[in-house]
Amino acid sequence: MNYELVSFKICPFVQRARITLLHKRVPHTVTYIELKAPPAWFPAISPLGKVPLLRVDGGTVLFESAVINEFIDETTTPPLHPADPLARAQNRAWIAYASELQGSLYRVAMAATEEAFTTARTRLLEQLGRLEAELDHGPLFNGEAFSLVDASFAPLFMRLALLNEVQPLHAADAFPRIADWSTTLLALPAVHDSVVTEFPELYRAHVAASGGYGAAQFVPELRLDRVAS
Repeated sequence: MNYELVSFKICPFVQRARITLLHKRVPHTVTYIELKAPPAWFPAISPLGKVPLLRVDGGTVLFESAVINEFIDETTTPPLHPADPLARAQNRAWIAYASELQGSLYRVAMAATEEAFTTARTRLLEQLGRLEAELDHGPLFNGEAFSLVDASFAPLFMRLALLNEVQPLHAADAFPRIADWSTTLLALPAVHDSVVTEFPELYRAHVAASGGYGAAQFVPELRLDRVAS
């Protein structure tokens, strides 16, 4: 099969599919678009007006990152889901949880006001605490074997690491199991290579463009401007 991934350079959900493709060493191409000014062909093939999209053999288009990753996993080897049906269902549930956490982190970074920032941060920390309590294997979610859960959480950890470099959202030792898992994932070539070289700059610019309280916490230049004013 021929796979074309339609992508936006800082989208975490696109990154999930890219990680899966790279980890499984599946030949594919990536077409980057600008969501604010998409090409004329994009609305016709994206029912939700979002990325990622996976175009298969130049024809059929799949949307939604979880669906795309399931398809990639079912059509290539080795499988990244557990063989046991119950464990597989649990993995799928935690993939959905990763999406919830990604939404919470987005609300933290893009918070317009201090109140919105505090509310979003509190929720994010609660969710991280729940995840921390679930982890008991290591070094990856299911132990030694890389899974679609790992592919789903890696983009979250990459963005969280970038934000924490400027303004830590929690104490360094608050979530030791998550910290170990994150370190392992971010060191993997498939994760490192799943974003463009300029990703840190693009992500920080995206946060800065919101211009709110959250942006001022995580973009050094904005922090300095607030202190100066």
